[in-house]
Amino acid sequence: MSLPQKTREYRLTKPDGFHNLILTEAPIRKLKSTEVLVKVHAVSLQYRDLIVAKGQYPLGQKENVVPGSDLAGEIVAVGEDVKGWKVGERVCSNFATDHIHGDVTEEIKNTGLGAPIDGVLTEYKILPAHSLVRIPEHLSYEEASTLPCAAVTAYNALLGAVPLKGGDIVLVQGTGGVSIFGLQLAVASGATVIATSSSNKKLEIAKKLGATHVINYKETPDWDKEVLKLTGGRGVDHVIEVGGPGTIIKSVNATRYGGQIHVIGFVAGLADVSQLPVLILSKAVNVRGILIGSRTQFEDMNRLISAVKLKPVVDKVFDFEHLRQAYEHLESQQHVGKVVVKVSKD
Repeated sequence: MSLPQKTREYRLTKPDGFHNLILTEAPIRKLKSTEVLVKVHAVSLQYRDLIVAKGQYPLGQKENVVPGSDLAGEIVAVGEDVKGWKVGERVCSNFATDHIHGDVTEEIKNTGLGAPIDGVLTEYKILPAHSLVRIPEHLSYEEASTLPCAAVTAYNALLGAVPLKGGDIVLVQGTGGVSIFGLQLAVASGATVIATSSSNKKLEIAKKLGATHVINYKETPDWDKEVLKLTGGRGVDHVIEVGGPGTIIKSVNATRYGGQIHVIGFVAGLADVSQLPVLILSKAVNVRGILIGSRTQFEDMNRLISAVKLKPVVDKVFDFEHLRQAYEHLESQQHVGKVVVKVSKD
């Protein structure tokens, strides 16, 4: 088969909103010897994509960026020095293409797809072979596209530096992508999960996915006290902290002495956190920032996903031409799990 010469891709022409996402055509350059060409089948969207579109991403972004960080696709060409990959294999790329193992560095951070470098909202994507992982066999392209950011982040939090043990108690905030994966991976690993949300309908879904306890934080604003009650005063072992300044004080209150708080997002807005250092100290809590994870963690996670046949929660799938509607749906926060864009027609 002859290789494609061109790709349709989205560019953010001006970073003041996703109405500026324009579908354009670009030539596909020649592969370097260590690269592969991937036909993109599906891309999942993140909260990060919304803030990149507004030019508010705190880690920096390039001008006229191709957005999107999470793809699932198939290899259509391999560079001459590539070992271990062949045409036709189903793959995802790691979020930061150079984060292979170990801790993140400045250089690694600058290889995060869809902000400092061009991302994956394109029909064909050239990637370094070292960034690739195989898709678990039981997953579709749409399901697999949800893994690189949300799932690896949740995995790094719960099974990274201080891995949870069976019988641990995990608190997940909300029902967005990372939180839902945190719930599923925690349950798969033998932990008990407490989930919070402002929507009883969303909490019903959390229960179906295996949450033991659910708390509506609109009805129970002092949800930290409720968590302590549910844990007999002890507190939880791990918190998936996606709220940021608006929730972290309550997260510390809800955590056991010596417990783990994984700081992942800042969706709850700003708040006064001046007492936070003293609270962290007084409970000997470990607070860890999570910048997604490495390719080796992605591979480890896929083994777990394959072993328990875990199915990602896909909220809604949009086609490539209706990307802006996908962004609108994500921004509305009506979704549970992940919003996905189907790029390829076949």
